[in-house]
Order: sequence, then structure tokens, then C-alpha cells
Amino acid sequence: MMLGLSLHAVTVLHVVISLVAIVAGIVVLFGLFKSQSMPGLTAIFLITTILTNATGFMFPFEKLLPSHIIAILSLVLLAIACYALYGAKLAGAWRPIYLITAIASLYLNVFVLVIQSFLKIGPLHELAPSVPPSEPPFAVVQGIVLVLFILATVRAVRRYHPA
Repeated sequence: MMLGLSLHAVTVLHVVISLVAIVAGIVVLFGLFKSQSMPGLTAIFLITTILTNATGFMFPFEKLLPSHIIAILSLVLLAIACYALYGAKLAGAWRPIYLITAIASLYLNVFVLVIQSFLKIGPLHELAPSVPPSEPPFAVVQGIVLVLFILATVRAVRRYHPA
């Protein structure tokens, strides 16, 4: 029991928050390409991404795992993104800093989604059965995701200029 919730309930909560964060983040990302700010959806993206990282620490563990390191890195990126957006108001260099840190935190969420998909979805797990996945199909998918996020970051930095 964690915070009065069963392990199953914490898992479901964590997954739902993660999926909301990813969907909100992707919608916000496409808005950035059109120089649209979307303040409400951006706040939902940032809050749910912070929560998905925080809820990851609610699972029982005995030692620091790669998932914890990813969550810590993401939380640092999100702290910088939140300061750039809400504290520095995207002034000067804070605009690209915000874009890079926010999109990087979205990438880390999608990175984990790909890992979990290969671990939990039967046909994908058959393509990469090791734990954690390390076979070529997994590496190809993660490589494609990384390239897409790098391209998206460059595009957002070039196109997003809030009023």
C-alpha cells in the first residue's frame, strides 16, 4: 500500500498520468510548430509530466534503477522548463531553453513508453524479448523516436516565437 493505494492502483494511476502527459505534450509540440502557446494545455503537459516522474518513485525499489535516473533527469529538465516559461517568461535565451528542456522531457516520457511497450505488448516483446529490450527492432524504434524528437526540437526552436 502506498498512500492508501494498492500497487495495482498506483500502476494504473501512473500509466494514466503518463499517457495524458504524452498526449498533451504532443499536442503542445504541434502547436509550437505554428507558434501557438496553448497555456492551459502546456500547464497540463508540465504538471502531468512532473507527476508521472514523481509517481514513478512510489513503486517499491531497493536500489537506484535506470528508470529513477531518467525520472530525476526529467524532473531537472522540467524545473528548468517551468522557470523559463513562468519565471523568465521566455525572454531572450529562455525561449530556446524552454523548448529544448520541455521537448526533451516529452522525449524521455516517450522513450519510457517505447520500453514499456516492448516489455508489455506481446508482439513487440517477441521482437525484443530481453529485459530490458536490446534487440535490433527495439534499437531501430528508439533511434527513429530520437531522430524525430531532434528534428521536432529544431523545428520548434525555429518556428516558435510567442507574441
